[in-house]
Amino acid sequence: MSTIKSLTVLGSTGSIGRSTLDVVRANPEKFTVTALAAGRNIGLLKEQIEEFNPSYVSTLTTEDALALESEFKGRVKAGAGADGAVTAASIDGVDMVVSAITGAAGLMPTMAAIEAGKDIALANKESMVVAGSIIMDAASAAGVSILPVDSEHSALFQSLSGHRVADVRRVILTASGGPFFNAKDIDLDYVTPEQALNHPRWSMGKKVTIDSATLINKGLEVIEARWLFGFPAEKISVSIHPQSIVHSMVEYIDGSIISQMGTADMRGPIAYALGYPERLADSVAPLGLDGLSLEFFAPDTKRFPCLTLAYSALRVGGTGPAVLNAADEVAVEEFLGGNIRFTDIYRVIDSVLSGAIVREAATIEDVLDADNEARGKAREVIRTLRK
Repeated sequence: MSTIKSLTVLGSTGSIGRSTLDVVRANPEKFTVTALAAGRNIGLLKEQIEEFNPSYVSTLTTEDALALESEFKGRVKAGAGADGAVTAASIDGVDMVVSAITGAAGLMPTMAAIEAGKDIALANKESMVVAGSIIMDAASAAGVSILPVDSEHSALFQSLSGHRVADVRRVILTASGGPFFNAKDIDLDYVTPEQALNHPRWSMGKKVTIDSATLINKGLEVIEARWLFGFPAEKISVSIHPQSIVHSMVEYIDGSIISQMGTADMRGPIAYALGYPERLADSVAPLGLDGLSLEFFAPDTKRFPCLTLAYSALRVGGTGPAVLNAADEVAVEEFLGGNIRFTDIYRVIDSVLSGAIVREAATIEDVLDADNEARGKAREVIRTLRK
């Protein structure tokens, strides 16, 4: 990299945001931070302002934004809510936006960044799930690059590099299996949020961790892969790989399989996206090969049926994936709040998706309408489950 790359980090206080700033901290000659967008963790955001000196920050509430402007008077401007995040995403002077706001809330800032001509390091899979065709068309029109940050999609990106798409038989997304893969004796009806949050390999936010436990996270990644790489559902497979060493694979028509391997550390794919096409030295600890053991298993879709719902939504198309994602977000929130069972997450999503009127997803408004309607339906289903 011949020049310093200026970044906006959306979701700076979350796990991906913190790991992104670790990469920036380790490479001060390559990156600078122009804007940060966070939620309620104002204490950590203050520390980030002190260290990285952004010119603009966004918070969840106007009250927090005004307080930050007062405390850092003359050093930083602040905005709030959806408008503040959009401003952070589209601010002048930024080369790349790291999109790491969790959930559908990341859609509008991601679109704003693309329309402002910023390259995207995409960690917010939900944006691609609910509006993949719209995002890819907008990126093509704006001439910007979308570089995947999810470890699985980064691995596919690397494993596809230099090869013809016509030679691909299928792409294979690997999954750890979550905390219940080997826990055959556990009745999933009665698992607690604390048990579901005990991921065996990765340190992630609560929403993503619960999604990993239900396997719907892998389903969302299947939908994301469809739009990022252009493959139909039939050419996107999932394999359970408990060691989380092979991050994904590509099988070619001659029988060869090319994979990307590495330690389970999100700083690896983040560094690859930020530095692309350059690789940043010592981004993560090297993978030791001596005694390495790799296992792969087919997903148990009877025990973890959410994965099949994602494939169904992808095949239905239109606003189907937006409905799936919205119902999942509501159900996971209610599970974490102790209001429904772990297995009710599937029941909520299945009920909402099967009863939805799927429409064409031609515009962002189409997607947002479907999202809003599905959230309302999900809450109705949850009220019946509580009776």
